[in-house]
Amino acid sequence: MTRSKKQPLRKCVVTQEMVPKQQLIRVVRNKEGEVFVDDTGKKNGRGAYLTKDIHVIEQAEKQQVLNRHLKAKIDTSIYEELKAKVKAETS
Repeated sequence: MTRSKKQPLRKCVVTQEMVPKQQLIRVVRNKEGEVFVDDTGKKNGRGAYLTKDIHVIEQAEKQQVLNRHLKAKIDTSIYEELKAKVKAETS
C-alpha cells in the first residue's frame, strides 16, 4: 500500500483561502529589507503568498496588502513582475 505525500497548504493574503503551495506565488522580504518574488518558494525571509490570478494581484496592489504583511514598501516593479508571471503561466 503506497502512502500519498501530504500536500502543503498556504493561505493567500488577499483571498484568505488555504490553497496548495504550488498554486501560489511567494513574495519575500529578507533581513536586508529587499523585497523580491521567490520562484523556488524556499528563500529565507518573511514570506507572503498570492493566488496566481491577475485580479488577486491587482487587488493586493490596490489595497497594499503586501506592504502590511511584509512590513515594507513594495515597489510597483514587484507587482509588474507578478502580473507577468501569471500571464506567462496562463498562456
